[in-house]
Amino acid sequence: MTETATTARRTAPGGSGRPLTEAYDTALLDLDGVVYAGPDAIEHAVESLEAARVAGMRLAYVTNNASRPPRVVAEHLTGLGVAAEPDDVINSAQAAARVVAEKVPAGAKVLVVGGAGLEEALAERGLVPVRTLAEEPLAVVQGFDPSVGWQHLAEASFAVQRGLPWVASNLDLTVPQARGIAPGNGTLVAAVRAATGVEPEVAGKPLPPMHRETVLRTGARRPLVVGDRLDTDIEGAFNGGVDSLLVFTGVTTPAQLLTAPAEHRPTYLSADLRGLLVPHSAAVGQPDGGFGCGGWVAVAQDGELRLTATGEDRWDGLRALCAAAWTALDAAGEPVDGRKALAELGF
Repeated sequence: MTETATTARRTAPGGSGRPLTEAYDTALLDLDGVVYAGPDAIEHAVESLEAARVAGMRLAYVTNNASRPPRVVAEHLTGLGVAAEPDDVINSAQAAARVVAEKVPAGAKVLVVGGAGLEEALAERGLVPVRTLAEEPLAVVQGFDPSVGWQHLAEASFAVQRGLPWVASNLDLTVPQARGIAPGNGTLVAAVRAATGVEPEVAGKPLPPMHRETVLRTGARRPLVVGDRLDTDIEGAFNGGVDSLLVFTGVTTPAQLLTAPAEHRPTYLSADLRGLLVPHSAAVGQPDGGFGCGGWVAVAQDGELRLTATGEDRWDGLRALCAAAWTALDAAGEPVDGRKALAELGF
């Protein structure tokens, strides 16, 4: 942990007097929306990750996307210029397979609704992946894959209706792609839920099985979660009691951050992965009741966020706004309007 970071209920972004590569031993990095979008690397990601690796930080890639085995993900990363081995990749398929293995006998058949990532993860646990209910599986596991269609969802629904344990790798409603935001596994899980009235057990972020899997496989002692989603990456860090860095290269917007409940508030925030390489200013309280960071001062007044002093770095301004917004939200139970202040910062 850093001098000012804390995993308690957060009312302001934290700070670090050292680059995050020095303050933490392992970065637990989300992939979609953080390192790449679809097949392409996100701007500044490749060079930032290499610089972090050279600085001595271990890089582990932790993703809720269960469609591809770690080997394939590592090959994708290597093709983008990111040095990665299969052991550096931890996905929700692995977490889901461990959960399933705790429910069925060794060697049991498991109905797979998803891709090769789930099949390999089950095989790693000594389980046999199958594709139809006629093969007499003892459980159902569902994860994202672009090939999943109506027949797969129907087969899962029939199995769940028979009472088979149902484990979902994750509930991400969307997945970033090069062309935009597409439906994710949570959307597909919702179809089976609607057909059966049953809730799955979920393995992926933000729930504990994913954090457990990550710690077991990385051995991280001072981890930093890095992600673009408040409800998976940041909440997962909150649930695991570790610090987090939010980057704005994926689905989260500054406006959404200002209204975040306690479990969705990151320790640090940055435009992109270059945030790993630098110290971070902390937002601190001011005598007039506002919050300052890097010359910016923000205050919540009459249901609105206002900037009463300016600085050079607009991200410091956003940190000050977050502190004012979160404090006001906790006190009043209702968000304050930050649209005008965000526009002043160019967001």
